[in-house]
Amino acid sequence: NTYRLEPQNKFRDYLVRDKAQAILMNKLQQATYDGVSSPSFCASISEEILNAVKVLDFDRYKYVVSVLIVEKADQGIKVASRWVWDDQRDTWVSAKCETKTFIALALVMACYYE
Repeated sequence: NTYRLEPQNKFRDYLVRDKAQAILMNKLQQATYDGVSSPSFCASISEEILNAVKVLDFDRYKYVVSVLIVEKADQGIKVASRWVWDDQRDTWVSAKCETKTFIALALVMACYYE
């Protein structure tokens, strides 16, 4: 029997974290918070992160990328998610960029499929 259940190129979280962090820093380091343009900015950044992760060519994974930009206003924030998860194969990575006016958080979820 030659059917394999494991990927040949396993997901390496440190590579994805470095890519996501570099993209966030490159795009947002000199930016200031703008509530009107933030949604489209989040969409373009998440698309860029998704494309960068796909180039790494981890086989048998599908990705969900979420980017959140929140204005700094001396408040606390909690971000929560729920999903069906395979603890053995599925994983996630987060990256953060903080400036004087906002905080950006990128979340990359890698879901294994057979």
